[in-house]
Amino acid sequence: MSQKITIEPVTRVEGHGKVTIHMDDKGQITQSRLHIVEFRGFERFVQGRPYWEAPVLVQRLCGICPVSHHLAAAKALDVIVGAGTGDGLTPTGEKMRRLMHYGQFFQSHALHFFHLSSPDFLFGVDGDPAIRNIIGVALTYPDLAVQGVMMRKFGQEIIRATAGKKIHGTGAIPGGINKNLSIEERDEFLKGADPLNADKMIEWAQGALDFFKNYYAANKDFVDNFAQFPSNHMSLVRSDGALDLYHGRLRAVDAEGKKILHDIDYQEYTNYIEEEVRSWSYMKFPYLKEYGKENGWYRVGPLARLNTVDFIPTPLAQREFEIYKALTNGKPNNHCLHTHYARLIETLHAAEMIRELLNDPDLLGNDLVIKGTKQKEGVGLIEAPRGTLFHHYRINDDDQIEMANLIVSTTHNNEPMNRSVNFVAKSVMTGKDIITEGMMNSVEVAIRAYDPCLSCATHALGKMPLEITLVDKDNNIIDRKKSH
Repeated sequence: MSQKITIEPVTRVEGHGKVTIHMDDKGQITQSRLHIVEFRGFERFVQGRPYWEAPVLVQRLCGICPVSHHLAAAKALDVIVGAGTGDGLTPTGEKMRRLMHYGQFFQSHALHFFHLSSPDFLFGVDGDPAIRNIIGVALTYPDLAVQGVMMRKFGQEIIRATAGKKIHGTGAIPGGINKNLSIEERDEFLKGADPLNADKMIEWAQGALDFFKNYYAANKDFVDNFAQFPSNHMSLVRSDGALDLYHGRLRAVDAEGKKILHDIDYQEYTNYIEEEVRSWSYMKFPYLKEYGKENGWYRVGPLARLNTVDFIPTPLAQREFEIYKALTNGKPNNHCLHTHYARLIETLHAAEMIRELLNDPDLLGNDLVIKGTKQKEGVGLIEAPRGTLFHHYRINDDDQIEMANLIVSTTHNNEPMNRSVNFVAKSVMTGKDIITEGMMNSVEVAIRAYDPCLSCATHALGKMPLEITLVDKDNNIIDRKKSH
């Protein structure tokens, strides 16, 4: 008797998605898929609009990561207005954007770890769903919950000071930025009352990292063996191989660490990356052309970044990076749950970079914009919290956008997320005919590790109950469970 399990919607992620899992009459998993069931048409929406509107328009894709879209679009338009790529701006323009970007990283990573993922670590994957959420964290571990809220607030205040607003700001414009940082704003971030200052954020970022390291030490077998499989990894890297979340060249390595994409100029990404369409999902499946659909897929995001870079250019994060790399003897880390470990190392790096940038006098400069010879086409890449983000625009003679191609971070991770779902389904569901809460959440834990933004959308707490149904081949319901 064949069976089909449907998990819909997937919870504690941004956006709408569902999982279908098929079993044969012997209880063996035959197919597992993550379906993205929303359609977002921003590539069409922006066509016909003046190109300078793009950085403001496209960030409406998301209320969680608007800064990433804002900056990726601005970087693409830098090319179009003749300002070059990445390092072609004025020192004030580039460093204000970087500060905005690291503020976004800091708040987004804090949100994901404390609000979305920590309940699984604190209460267990199969813990009581009534408390396995941010409310349960606040009631049971109030100090930890406060840290998560205040860390996110600090990052959002950085965004407000650089972009004009905490959400959907306007700070980045083609060729630069439209405001600098005032002395008062700078001093408030550097010397403000505890806990809202850069030194306290570094301390708390270290504390969050220590929390996960202690959890890992006590649960090593679970963390190492949960959704562990080899893959390729891709990210931007600085010219010297360092982690650079704002600008760089595209590098990819295979599961053994061999380079398979050799620090290419991302303006030429179409020569190297193809996107496959499949009938059962609105999200595409990118892959490296040279290696084909079967072998060319890859991961992006924190795990991938720490697998592709050679070092981290801030001292505290670099020290943690060395400890982290030693776990796999310097080889790429292919353990899904180690993404959380990598994410927290990046959180510490972001805090260090924020403090470093705040001490840079260039932030107070008045030379904000640069322009040169206009081009008809430009590509902007940035490392968003969830991974490498592509924005590609072409304009016509009337300065209107005539083509837009966006490859968001979660799209790159589509294939690995599907493989993670299949790995966990086979591990916890094979041969089972009863659905348990722990089984349901295990599948979500695999997806949640990628911090996916399934439609670049957010949802209110309590508005999305999870229902999972087990049916036989004649569509008769065998078991059904619902969580709220």
